[in-house]
Amino acid sequence: MLEEGGLTVNEVMKTIVHRRTVRRFDKRQIEEDALEQILKAGLYAPSAGGRQSVIFAVCQDETVNERLEKIKRANSRPHMAEGEKYVSREQPSIADDPNITDAFYHAPTVITMFAPKGFLFSPEDCAAAAENMMLAADSLGIGSCYTGQGWTAFAAPYGQEILRKWGIRKDYYAVIQLLLEYPRKGDSHPMPKERRTDRILRF
Repeated sequence: MLEEGGLTVNEVMKTIVHRRTVRRFDKRQIEEDALEQILKAGLYAPSAGGRQSVIFAVCQDETVNERLEKIKRANSRPHMAEGEKYVSREQPSIADDPNITDAFYHAPTVITMFAPKGFLFSPEDCAAAAENMMLAADSLGIGSCYTGQGWTAFAAPYGQEILRKWGIRKDYYAVIQLLLEYPRKGDSHPMPKERRTDRILRF
Protein backbone atom coordinates (compact mmCIF):
# COMPACT_ATOMS: atom_id res chain seq x y z
CA MET A 1 0.00 0.00 0.00
CA LEU A 2 1.23 3.49 -0.86
CA GLU A 3 0.43 6.92 0.49
CA GLU A 4 -0.60 9.38 -2.25
CA GLY A 5 -2.37 12.68 -1.69
CA GLY A 6 -3.36 11.66 1.82
CA LEU A 7 -5.00 8.46 0.56
CA THR A 8 -3.79 4.91 0.90
CA VAL A 9 -3.31 3.58 -2.64
CA ASN A 10 -2.60 -0.04 -3.60
CA GLU A 11 -0.54 -1.14 -6.60
CA VAL A 12 -3.59 -1.50 -8.87
CA MET A 13 -4.69 2.07 -8.19
CA LYS A 14 -1.11 3.27 -8.67
CA THR A 15 -1.09 1.71 -12.16
CA ILE A 16 -4.50 3.18 -13.03
CA VAL A 17 -3.32 6.67 -12.08
CA HIS A 18 0.04 6.26 -13.87
CA ARG A 19 -1.17 4.84 -17.22
CA ARG A 20 -1.09 7.18 -20.23
CA THR A 21 -1.58 6.73 -23.95
CA VAL A 22 1.74 6.52 -25.81
CA ARG A 23 2.00 7.24 -29.55
CA ARG A 24 5.78 7.62 -29.87
CA PHE A 25 7.43 4.25 -29.68
CA ASP A 26 10.89 2.80 -29.50
CA LYS A 27 11.29 0.14 -32.21
CA ARG A 28 12.28 -2.58 -29.76
CA GLN A 29 9.85 -5.52 -29.81
CA ILE A 30 8.24 -6.45 -26.50
CA GLU A 31 9.28 -9.70 -24.83
CA GLU A 32 7.11 -12.80 -25.27
CA ASP A 33 6.58 -13.17 -21.51
CA ALA A 34 5.24 -9.61 -21.29
CA LEU A 35 2.95 -10.19 -24.28
CA GLU A 36 1.55 -13.35 -22.66
CA GLN A 37 0.78 -11.45 -19.46
CA ILE A 38 -0.96 -8.67 -21.40
CA LEU A 39 -3.04 -11.18 -23.36
CA LYS A 40 -3.99 -12.96 -20.13
CA ALA A 41 -5.28 -9.63 -18.80
CA GLY A 42 -7.46 -9.38 -21.91
CA LEU A 43 -8.79 -12.90 -21.46
CA TYR A 44 -9.80 -12.08 -17.89
CA ALA A 45 -11.64 -8.88 -18.80
CA PRO A 46 -15.38 -8.74 -18.11
CA SER A 47 -17.65 -9.59 -21.01
CA ALA A 48 -21.40 -9.24 -21.38
CA GLY A 49 -23.07 -12.43 -20.23
CA GLY A 50 -19.65 -13.99 -19.74
CA ARG A 51 -19.68 -14.83 -23.46
CA GLN A 52 -15.89 -14.34 -23.92
CA SER A 53 -16.50 -13.76 -27.62
CA VAL A 54 -13.67 -11.29 -28.33
CA ILE A 55 -10.89 -12.65 -30.58
CA PHE A 56 -7.38 -11.22 -30.11
CA ALA A 57 -5.36 -11.25 -33.35
CA VAL A 58 -1.71 -10.49 -32.52
CA CYS A 59 0.40 -9.29 -35.42
CA GLN A 60 4.14 -8.67 -35.09
CA ASP A 61 4.82 -8.90 -38.82
CA GLU A 62 6.25 -5.49 -39.74
CA THR A 63 5.25 -5.74 -43.41
CA VAL A 64 1.63 -6.61 -42.60
CA ASN A 65 1.32 -3.93 -39.94
CA GLU A 66 2.77 -1.26 -42.23
CA ARG A 67 0.28 -2.06 -44.97
CA LEU A 68 -2.71 -2.26 -42.63
CA GLU A 69 -1.82 1.01 -40.89
CA LYS A 70 -1.68 2.80 -44.24
CA ILE A 71 -5.05 1.35 -45.26
CA LYS A 72 -6.50 2.49 -41.95
CA ARG A 73 -5.01 5.97 -42.32
CA ALA A 74 -6.41 6.28 -45.85
CA ASN A 75 -9.88 5.31 -44.63
CA SER A 76 -9.83 7.41 -41.45
CA ARG A 77 -10.92 11.01 -41.85
CA PRO A 78 -11.21 12.38 -38.33
CA HIS A 79 -12.10 16.06 -37.98
CA MET A 80 -11.50 16.63 -34.28
CA ALA A 81 -8.38 18.78 -34.40
CA GLU A 82 -9.66 22.31 -34.69
CA GLY A 83 -9.53 25.07 -32.11
CA GLU A 84 -9.57 23.47 -28.67
CA LYS A 85 -10.84 20.14 -30.00
CA TYR A 86 -7.83 17.86 -30.09
CA VAL A 87 -6.83 14.42 -28.88
CA SER A 88 -3.31 15.22 -27.68
CA ARG A 89 -0.97 18.14 -28.14
CA GLU A 90 1.85 16.32 -26.37
CA GLN A 91 1.70 13.16 -28.53
CA PRO A 92 -0.52 14.01 -31.53
CA SER A 93 -2.89 11.47 -33.02
CA ILE A 94 -3.92 11.13 -36.67
CA ALA A 95 -6.87 13.36 -35.77
CA ASP A 96 -4.47 16.09 -34.68
CA ASP A 97 -1.78 15.96 -37.35
CA PRO A 98 -2.58 15.20 -41.03
CA ASN A 99 1.15 14.65 -41.62
CA ILE A 100 1.08 11.44 -39.58
CA THR A 101 0.80 8.85 -42.33
CA ASP A 102 0.45 5.67 -40.28
CA ALA A 103 -2.48 4.87 -38.04
CA PHE A 104 -0.48 2.45 -35.85
CA TYR A 105 2.31 4.95 -35.09
CA HIS A 106 4.92 2.32 -36.09
CA ALA A 107 4.09 0.09 -33.12
CA PRO A 108 5.71 -3.33 -33.68
CA THR A 109 2.94 -5.25 -31.87
CA VAL A 110 -0.64 -4.65 -33.00
CA ILE A 111 -3.52 -6.55 -31.43
CA THR A 112 -6.77 -6.31 -33.37
CA MET A 113 -9.85 -7.24 -31.37
CA PHE A 114 -12.64 -8.85 -33.34
CA ALA A 115 -16.15 -9.41 -32.02
CA PRO A 116 -19.51 -10.64 -33.34
CA LYS A 117 -21.25 -8.29 -35.79
CA GLY A 118 -24.72 -9.03 -34.44
CA PHE A 119 -24.03 -8.71 -30.72
CA LEU A 120 -25.18 -5.51 -29.01
CA PHE A 121 -22.24 -5.29 -26.59
CA SER A 122 -19.31 -6.17 -28.88
CA PRO A 123 -17.72 -2.67 -28.64
CA GLU A 124 -18.04 -2.65 -24.86
CA ASP A 125 -16.49 -6.11 -24.55
CA CYS A 126 -13.52 -5.01 -26.66
CA ALA A 127 -13.12 -1.76 -24.70
CA ALA A 128 -13.11 -3.62 -21.38
CA ALA A 129 -10.46 -6.02 -22.68
CA ALA A 130 -8.36 -3.16 -24.03
CA GLU A 131 -8.43 -1.35 -20.68
CA ASN A 132 -7.29 -4.48 -18.82
CA MET A 133 -4.47 -4.94 -21.33
CA MET A 134 -3.35 -1.30 -21.20
CA LEU A 135 -3.13 -1.45 -17.42
CA ALA A 136 -1.18 -4.71 -17.59
CA ALA A 137 1.16 -3.16 -20.17
CA ASP A 138 1.78 -0.08 -18.04
CA SER A 139 2.59 -2.24 -15.01
CA LEU A 140 5.28 -3.93 -17.16
CA GLY A 141 6.77 -0.66 -18.42
CA ILE A 142 5.21 -1.03 -21.88
CA GLY A 143 3.43 1.79 -23.68
CA SER A 144 0.04 1.33 -25.29
CA CYS A 145 -2.45 3.14 -27.49
CA TYR A 146 -6.06 2.19 -28.15
CA THR A 147 -7.40 3.08 -31.61
CA GLY A 148 -11.04 2.79 -32.63
CA GLN A 149 -12.71 2.00 -35.95
CA GLY A 150 -10.63 -1.14 -36.33
CA TRP A 151 -12.53 -2.22 -39.45
CA THR A 152 -11.01 0.59 -41.53
CA ALA A 153 -7.65 -1.24 -41.53
CA PHE A 154 -9.24 -4.02 -43.56
CA ALA A 155 -11.24 -1.86 -45.99
CA ALA A 156 -9.13 -2.82 -49.02
CA PRO A 157 -8.44 -6.04 -50.95
CA TYR A 158 -5.19 -6.57 -49.01
CA GLY A 159 -7.06 -6.22 -45.71
CA GLN A 160 -9.66 -8.75 -46.83
CA GLU A 161 -6.85 -11.11 -47.83
CA ILE A 162 -5.36 -10.79 -44.34
CA LEU A 163 -8.73 -11.60 -42.74
CA ARG A 164 -8.89 -14.79 -44.79
CA LYS A 165 -5.27 -15.64 -43.95
CA TRP A 166 -5.94 -15.14 -40.23
CA GLY A 167 -9.11 -17.25 -40.44
CA ILE A 168 -11.38 -14.52 -39.06
CA ARG A 169 -15.02 -15.58 -39.14
CA LYS A 170 -17.28 -13.67 -41.53
CA ASP A 171 -19.75 -12.90 -38.74
CA TYR A 172 -17.00 -11.05 -36.82
CA TYR A 173 -15.59 -7.56 -37.43
CA ALA A 174 -12.53 -5.61 -36.28
CA VAL A 175 -13.59 -3.29 -33.47
CA ILE A 176 -10.32 -1.77 -32.27
CA GLN A 177 -6.55 -2.06 -32.45
CA LEU A 178 -4.33 -2.01 -29.37
CA LEU A 179 -0.78 -0.88 -30.09
CA LEU A 180 2.05 -2.05 -27.84
CA GLU A 181 5.71 -1.06 -27.57
CA TYR A 182 8.22 0.49 -25.23
CA PRO A 183 7.98 4.29 -25.09
CA ARG A 184 10.56 6.10 -27.20
CA LYS A 185 13.86 6.60 -25.41
CA GLY A 186 14.29 10.11 -24.12
CA ASP A 187 10.58 10.86 -23.98
CA SER A 188 9.15 11.75 -20.61
CA HIS A 189 6.02 9.96 -19.43
CA PRO A 190 2.98 11.85 -20.82
CA MET A 191 1.66 14.36 -18.31
CA PRO A 192 -1.84 13.74 -16.96
CA LYS A 193 -4.58 16.23 -17.63
CA GLU A 194 -6.14 17.67 -14.51
CA ARG A 195 -9.02 15.46 -13.40
CA ARG A 196 -12.46 17.08 -13.57
CA THR A 197 -13.98 16.06 -10.26
CA ASP A 198 -17.22 17.91 -11.08
CA ARG A 199 -18.20 14.85 -13.11
CA ILE A 200 -18.96 12.96 -9.90
CA LEU A 201 -22.51 13.45 -8.65
CA ARG A 202 -23.48 12.25 -5.16
CA PHE A 203 -27.10 11.87 -4.02
